[in-house]
Amino acid sequence: MKGILTTVWAFIKKHIWIIVIVVLALYYFVFAENSWLVINRLKRELNDLNREAAMLENDIKQDSIEATSLFSSKEALEIYGREHYYMKRPNEDIFIVNDNKKK
Repeated sequence: MKGILTTVWAFIKKHIWIIVIVVLALYYFVFAENSWLVINRLKRELNDLNREAAMLENDIKQDSIEATSLFSSKEALEIYGREHYYMKRPNEDIFIVNDNKKK
């Protein structure tokens, strides 16, 4: 038992700087508050949020174009209301046909 401890201690004394560097690198990459793992996770989240923001900006542009076309004329607004909200004129019947085929 004493022989094993002396060889381990000799190895530690001989390679102390390597051991310290490995321990500090392990601490930095895994256990620290701002570790490499946390930074990569935050970068992925930031990229996802930037992609989502770009998609939402595109949706806003599309909706603003649609809104300006709708409010430009009364006929366009009526067509939109009829198609999307099934609105009808007085004394008029609406038939809704679903083409979803159930298996």
